[in-house]
Amino acid sequence: MDTLHQELKLFIIETMNLEDITPDEIDSDAPLFSDEGLGLDSIDALELVLGLKKKYGIVLEAGDEASRQHLRSVSSLASLVAAHR
Repeated sequence: MDTLHQELKLFIIETMNLEDITPDEIDSDAPLFSDEGLGLDSIDALELVLGLKKKYGIVLEAGDEASRQHLRSVSSLASLVAAHR
C-alpha cells in the first residue's frame, strides 16, 4: 500500500499544482481538506474528483457523504483506488 500512497501523493501534487510540496511532506492520514492537512478547498475537491475519474476510472458523486469519506485523506483514497483495481 505504501507504493499506492506514494502514487496518490504525486497525483495530488500534480492535480492541485502543489509545486512547493513534496510527497514526503504529505501525511497519509492527515485530512486533505482542513488546515491540519493540505488545506484543500471545494474547488480542489472538484479537480481531484475529475482527476480520479480520468486517471483511475473512479466516479464519485458530488455532495455524497461516501465521496467525502473517500476524499478525507491519502489513506482513504488509497483504499478506494485499491478496491477499484
